[in-house]
Amino acid sequence: MRYDTVVFDLDGTLLNTLQDLADAANYVCRENGWPEHTLDEYRYFVGNGIPKLCQRFVPETARDEASQKEVLAKFSARYAAHKEDTTAPYPGIEEMLDRLAAAGVRYGVLTNKEHTLAQGVMEHYFPGRFEFVQGAVPGVPVKPDPTALHRLLARMGAEEGCTLFVGDSDVDIHTAHNAGLPGAGALWGFRTKEELTAAGAEMLAASPAELARYILGEVHTGEARE
Repeated sequence: MRYDTVVFDLDGTLLNTLQDLADAANYVCRENGWPEHTLDEYRYFVGNGIPKLCQRFVPETARDEASQKEVLAKFSARYAAHKEDTTAPYPGIEEMLDRLAAAGVRYGVLTNKEHTLAQGVMEHYFPGRFEFVQGAVPGVPVKPDPTALHRLLARMGAEEGCTLFVGDSDVDIHTAHNAGLPGAGALWGFRTKEELTAAGAEMLAASPAELARYILGEVHTGEARE
């Protein structure tokens, strides 16, 4: 089948943001004399929003409310100043978006990154491409809760039967399913094929070009998984 609307995750799907996130977190660790973490560890720390990331990279003794508020402020300031040091679109993303736009497919972004930050990042790396960007806002639960996704789909005027959600983690696949949508796994992202398969991804794409072919109905699920 062909999809008319696609909603993408941001970190690990459209942009490789991992190094900049890890660098900001390890900066906070160094400032406080805490152990730093490897890039591979951060692959599993990210995905549920920055407040949850801050809980995960600090020692247990720094997870009380007051400490977390301070950590979040320090991380946010550092990340805001260095969020474009190494971040870049994954190879093939621009070409995929060109192809989808030419075919009349509408697309948007749903991320657990703070909303204003997400808008700024998207406009910096994809100027003028994304009309619909939804990040985390106070009072609305983050992924995998489907509330924000349902609101985004309503704004887009999307039909659920013709909409695909794309992400690189089990959080994204669960978000899709919680909203009643199929989920496609981006194998070039932060997490593994095994995680995406276990989460029940309907399709696994090895590259953005392969994903575009699936969205446009040029390959079936089984073919795209191979």
